[in-house]
Amino acid sequence: MSEVTTAEFNEEGKYLRKVRSFVLREGRLTKGQAQAIEKNWDSMGLEYSPEAIDLSQVFGRDADTVLEIGFGMGASLVEMATVATEKNYIGIEVHKPGVGTCLMAAEDASLTNLRVYHHDAVEVLENSIADGSLARVQLFFPDPWHKKRHHKRRIVQPEFVQLLRKKLKVGGVFHMATDWENYAEHMLEVMDASEGYKNQSKTANYVERPDYRPLTKFEARGQRLGHGVWDLMFEKTA
Repeated sequence: MSEVTTAEFNEEGKYLRKVRSFVLREGRLTKGQAQAIEKNWDSMGLEYSPEAIDLSQVFGRDADTVLEIGFGMGASLVEMATVATEKNYIGIEVHKPGVGTCLMAAEDASLTNLRVYHHDAVEVLENSIADGSLARVQLFFPDPWHKKRHHKRRIVQPEFVQLLRKKLKVGGVFHMATDWENYAEHMLEVMDASEGYKNQSKTANYVERPDYRPLTKFEARGQRLGHGVWDLMFEKTA
């Protein structure tokens, strides 16, 4: 039995720790996913630690580090790490098949600049990531919790974005993307009210998708159907 914490927040955006226990069954993995984890975990996997990791030691170099929260199956994360080899990438995902698929793709691409956590993102950020160490934090298409009574479960809340601010370097960026307009409005409202951030949008709301964020198949299909996607980029100023 493995305990994994999931983020939940009250109406004021105060972080509440909620622990859910579930069994990480190997049977849920495909053979390829299981083999990828077994083969690549020692080189690309990061075990959760209550102390901050040394990024230069982990990657064997000093470079700007990008951290992605909830990378899903990892296709976009692997593509970004493949294109921008001058940067270090860390991905966090609680879904083990996604971790396996990501490591499979990373192995195929012979990546040396990617590391992954299979753990709760809030706990990793709180304890395992040093303050002022990240160049960018990415949160792409998080669970929108679209029912109003579930909005408090949305990860973008005042306390959470201040936690990210601690981990970002001055000039570092928190980049969000969502295909739910209501969540985009919620993100914008929270970020506009957050101390120490500046919106990079020239129109004081959303930005065009930057070249470094890959266009997913899901997103491309949505565009063809007339669905919107909203990107927000906020820079740490202090």
